[in-house]
Amino acid sequence: MEPCGDDPEVRVGSMLYTLVDPSVGHEVAYNRWYERDHFYSGCMIGPWLFAGRRWVATRPLKDLRFPTDAPEDSAVALPVDAGSYLATYFIHAGHEAEHWAWANPQVFQLYEHGRGFSERHHAHTSLYFTSGSSHRDPDGVPAHVALDHPYAGLVSIHVDREGDTSHRDLVAWFDEVAAPALFADAADGSVSPVDQVQHWRPIIPEGSAGKAPMDLGTPPGTRARSMLLAFTTEEPTTCWDRIRDLADRIDESGLATVRLAAPFVPTIPGTDTYTDQLW
Repeated sequence: MEPCGDDPEVRVGSMLYTLVDPSVGHEVAYNRWYERDHFYSGCMIGPWLFAGRRWVATRPLKDLRFPTDAPEDSAVALPVDAGSYLATYFIHAGHEAEHWAWANPQVFQLYEHGRGFSERHHAHTSLYFTSGSSHRDPDGVPAHVALDHPYAGLVSIHVDREGDTSHRDLVAWFDEVAAPALFADAADGSVSPVDQVQHWRPIIPEGSAGKAPMDLGTPPGTRARSMLLAFTTEEPTTCWDRIRDLADRIDESGLATVRLAAPFVPTIPGTDTYTDQLW
């Protein structure tokens, strides 16, 4: 294992994105199991995973999701309102293999020792590589600090690129065309609630690499899939018009098609807040 001091800097390399529903009637038990045990034992104590945060989609937030008619073979949440709790974890760049060599056996061992939770259903659990981030402010919150910064919201936008459009092409278009509008001040001079957007592409497992002791929901998509994570300083409801405008720009560009735009707010650790607002 390469010592941490040999790395030039702390840098996000990949992410675990796991979107899950508890079974009806098990909301509190699931929330407590995940935040009091699994968040740590299944992820945070692992090598080279250095940040994690949990998010939740209440019923009103789920009702904002779009499009509602994504084809089944390209849907991220099926149905569109599947997935109430989202957990996001950052793994240090260059050390992904070391982390996943630990993580895969760890989850099986936890389940073998009765530390799983059967009353839950994955909507979409996948791994992603990052290709960088775009920021409202030149000296804003660094990407690797995003899960620790007290952001008020998160919006994930999954898209499928069209034709021969590469992930790099899409990111370049975003920075040139979409970012200026998304990050622009409002008419009254107030700053945009969208602070940064991180760019991701899925890791598509081969063979038994994606094996897990449970069904992980919809697949990661094809090699044409990309994802944007927008971190917001206010609840996503306050800037949903900006997200809608971004999605329209993506669809109209001919470069990609939006498959899911989904807003979340952070959970409040140590409480059962939101467990009665999921359905």
